[in-house]
Amino acid sequence: MPRQKNNDLSNVRVGAKITPAKKPRAPRTAKPARTKKPAAQKKKEEPIRISFLGGLNEIGKNMTAFEYKEDMMLLDCGLSFPDADMPGVDLVLPDFTYITRNADKIRGIVITHGHEDHIGGLPYLLKEVNLPIYATRLTAGLIMGKLKEHNLDKSVVLNVIKPGDVIKLGAFSVEAIHVNHSIPDPIGVAIKCGGGTIIHTGDFKIDSTPIDGDIIDLARFAALGREGVLCLMTDSTNAERQGYTESERKVGGSLNHLFALAGKRRVIVATFASNIHRVQQIIDISDHLGRKVALSGRSLENVVAVAAELGYLKVPDGILISVDEVKKYPDEKITLITTGSQGEPMSALTRMSSSDHRKIQITPNDVVIISATPIPGNEKTVGKVIDDLLMLGAEVFYNQMYDVHVSGHARQEELKMMLSIVKPKYFIPVHGERKHLTANAFLGESVGIPRENILLAANGTQVTLTSSSMKADTTVPAGRVFVDGYGVGDVGNIILRDRKKLSEDGLLAVSFAIDTTNGCMIAGPTMESRGFVYVKDSDELFHDACALVEKIVARYTKKGRVDIPAVKNHIRDELTRFMYERTKRGPIVVPIILEL
Repeated sequence: MPRQKNNDLSNVRVGAKITPAKKPRAPRTAKPARTKKPAAQKKKEEPIRISFLGGLNEIGKNMTAFEYKEDMMLLDCGLSFPDADMPGVDLVLPDFTYITRNADKIRGIVITHGHEDHIGGLPYLLKEVNLPIYATRLTAGLIMGKLKEHNLDKSVVLNVIKPGDVIKLGAFSVEAIHVNHSIPDPIGVAIKCGGGTIIHTGDFKIDSTPIDGDIIDLARFAALGREGVLCLMTDSTNAERQGYTESERKVGGSLNHLFALAGKRRVIVATFASNIHRVQQIIDISDHLGRKVALSGRSLENVVAVAAELGYLKVPDGILISVDEVKKYPDEKITLITTGSQGEPMSALTRMSSSDHRKIQITPNDVVIISATPIPGNEKTVGKVIDDLLMLGAEVFYNQMYDVHVSGHARQEELKMMLSIVKPKYFIPVHGERKHLTANAFLGESVGIPRENILLAANGTQVTLTSSSMKADTTVPAGRVFVDGYGVGDVGNIILRDRKKLSEDGLLAVSFAIDTTNGCMIAGPTMESRGFVYVKDSDELFHDACALVEKIVARYTKKGRVDIPAVKNHIRDELTRFMYERTKRGPIVVPIILEL
């Protein structure tokens, strides 16, 4: 497959307002004590304010605002994907109200890594507030693709940084620190200001044998700990799980074994689009076995194109082919990498499993490897995809059978190690559902942080930090904004409630015409049902319902000219009650009145 050149970073600013991280100064020799002057009145300490706009008590849409004096900076701007109770919704964004209110104070936004739950909301935010962005090279490449898609690439300043750089954002100095995660180029940050130092780890794990050979910079975290850290904020995703997260290299061994088991069959591997290290291992194994590699899934194709162009993915010449070319090769010469490891309804793997994919048909000569663990809540949908693939004759391997996935998030021993070397005064668990945050808080206590110095926050919480206190007595706007097609924020809870009701009980439309001079009904009523009852089998029900409508209209006719809004409301209420009494169902009732 030819590489795309639409993610060029030639317009990106490299190293703007960035200086290397300062090394700790050597301790000074002691000097003779001076005669003390009368103590001046102590100035009131200026607090640091941390506002959580997303990412707490949930997985996704991570976004945090930091304020000191008259300056503000943002960390990440992600999105989340809709739950089952959000029919028709495409994406879920943080509420940007607090950001737009304080736009004149914001000095920039720092991005920790390139996953959608950390960068997906950027185009929507930048349409409202134009801010400079600071991100590592791969992350910047993925962001640039989004900016181009939304026609923002010419107006937004995107600064490329690297671990060790220090960014000056008003009163804040932000140091980038290398960590390990399931995507290259992730960073944690040390945010310094006059009020103290805050460390945010970003999403991380401690991998001693990473695919790219670049291990987490624990030495820098430890050095900052020795200098003194006011508050630590750490990833909580795996805080319930004991031990250490396995290295990504472990997956390579399992994949090698499964490719050998596949023999002369076609291999299909489903994984997260952004897991470039996983994709690299699949490509390397396929190259060794003489297999061509095809990609299925728009997000996967985009990420691979950017990663290959920037040198994060090493792709042998001629190994990539398009999905259209798959039929030109025998099965034993094909590896297909696809999206859909979470059973997403419109993903490539799900469409294959339901025989709805236009170009790939599953056969008994297929081996499918699902190289991911279901995100909590997705177990049932992933299970259905597996069942459907098995029904089509494919052999399916998944993580409960073989080690075909490892997490990108730290487990308990790694989290305790981070807490122990940073030695923060205050601790705020972040990134996770409530159970994850709570488990992480217990880990903080286990390494000696007093319970009163640990805070479980929620989206909308604003934390006020000083050297002597941590309070959470203020809230800021932090709801959910739904994206549906081109609409952003125009779908709210009322519309979602109606959609859910439509999916459960259907719709009943009643229509008729009235004479505007005397209010008499001159045609109808007729009824149409969608998702409620089958009309041809409900003659008696609809006959009685039409009689009820005629009675309601007749009551208003006696009063002279008909009040149309009042008639509609009355019909809606009475028909809803009537249908529930007769069917125990509550369809949405839509009266349609034609005035003649």
